Parts: sequence; C-alpha cells; structure tokens
Amino acid sequence: MCSHGHGGAGGGPCSAAVESFEQHQEGMQYTMERFINKERIVVLNESIDGSGKKVFKRWDERMEKENFVESDVDEELLFSVPFTGNVKLSGLCFSGRMDGSFPARVRIFKDRVNMSFDEAESAKPDQEMELKQDSAGLIDYPLTATKFNSVGHLALHFPANFGEDKTCIYYIGLRGEFHSEFRERIVIANYEARPIPDDHKAELKDQINQQIC
Repeated sequence: MCSHGHGGAGGGPCSAAVESFEQHQEGMQYTMERFINKERIVVLNESIDGSGKKVFKRWDERMEKENFVESDVDEELLFSVPFTGNVKLSGLCFSGRMDGSFPARVRIFKDRVNMSFDEAESAKPDQEMELKQDSAGLIDYPLTATKFNSVGHLALHFPANFGEDKTCIYYIGLRGEFHSEFRERIVIANYEARPIPDDHKAELKDQINQQIC
C-alpha cells in the first residue's frame, strides 16, 4: 500500500497517479546536466553540504539512490543552478521516494542569482508546477518555451512536500539544448587568441630587460 503522506500540500496520490500524467516519451533527452557548472551550484537548507549538486545526474543514473539531497530544518529546498553558457530549457523531471518526502511543488526562476528563501517566497516565479510522486523520473513537466529560451542561471524552489518533515530528491533532469557561450567568455577567448603586435612585443622585451638590469 502506498503512502498518502500526512496532509501536506498537494495531497498524497498513490503511484497509479503517475499514469495520469504525461510520462517520459522515448526520444526526450534529459542531457542538460552536461552544461551545468556543478562546482558553483548552491543549495539552501540541504542537510549535507554539497549533496544537492549530486542529483543532477545522467538520465541513465536517475534510479541510483546512493546520491540524493535531503532538506535540513524543514521541508524547503532552494537550488541555485548556473550554466556554462546560455541554454534553452524545455522540460524537467524528478525522481524521489514514493512517500511524503517527495516535493509537491516547484517554483522556477530564470536568471535570478543567489536567491534567498525570503526572495523566493515573495517573488513571482517564471513558472510554477504541482508535482506528482515519481520514483523513476518518468513524468515530464514542460516549460513555457518563450520564458526559458535563453537561460544562464536557474533557481528551483521546492516550498513543500507531501507531508513529511523533510524533503528528499534523488534526481533532477533538465531537457533542452545549449545555445551559446556567455558573451564575456567569448570576448576573453578572442582577446587571448589575438596575436600580440610586434611593437607591443618590443615594448614588453624592453621592460623585461630594464627590470633585469
């Protein structure tokens, strides 16, 4: 018998409820974890430091349960996810336990860096979704194309679960495509690739000789 939680937000549907949602379709590619700057991910209220970034796994690792994130003092989690360039996001999926610890809702913010819980709770999200319990990451949650066609940073706020004191997430999958390198990175790369003019080389050589003398 499946868990119905303890009266948390969104109720506590059994696993059969998964079938009533649009499930992961063959051909959908959740591969955007490749373009996340994982070393700079920040997760507020994670019980173990650094555990939150480990849930952005490859699709074929979504059932792996050794790496997961669990909230600390209450059920809220807030992810700050930077990308390595501008990306177009078209969908998300999640996996977790089929109990009250599964997140019941996600509030999604585009290009809001280092949000606090107060900011996340008071600001209007670019998109908000009610979630269903899913242990296999099979439910696809489409994103509004016009809002997420150029994203450099993503904030994911999970304000509630299905009734437990703590929220647990095993996997967060992102569907979309890489757009372009950040403009600053392109400028730096082009500058470094430019040949140094001969007169500048001569000036540099003179400066070095003067320092040696």
